[in-house]
Amino acid sequence: MREIKFRAWHEKWNRLIYEIYLGDNEVKFPIGNTNDILDINEEYSNLIFQQYIGLKDTNGREIYEGDIIHCVHWFFDGHEIEEHFTASVGFRDGSFTLENINSRYYSDYTGEDNGKGICWIGDINYCEEDYEVIGNIYEDPELLEAAE
Repeated sequence: MREIKFRAWHEKWNRLIYEIYLGDNEVKFPIGNTNDILDINEEYSNLIFQQYIGLKDTNGREIYEGDIIHCVHWFFDGHEIEEHFTASVGFRDGSFTLENINSRYYSDYTGEDNGKGICWIGDINYCEEDYEVIGNIYEDPELLEAAE
């Protein structure tokens, strides 16, 4: 069975919250270095939820929406080609995606004019050794800019 869980980016506090507790008619998360629990309804407008996509990277780290990952893929166009690129993880049309891909192959594949491809994670062969989480779009946006 697929594990369903979320983390949230707290815009006001500028930090990721990984421990979100879902209960009967309540959602809570810990604050600070204490055991205090804050009712999420009080802070809901400051939160951006991101779902765990059900996959892990080469280091066993869970991959969430909003993560920035380094990808290694092999393509075949008559010759074997190894390509490295950086992408962010998103969600569109009911599927998890790799977005902001700086890759000649995916730009051609998706027809993106701006050189930034997008693909559904199910469109590529997933091997955990091919993905490494290197940051996220909130704390490390420069990782995507550097890939341009």
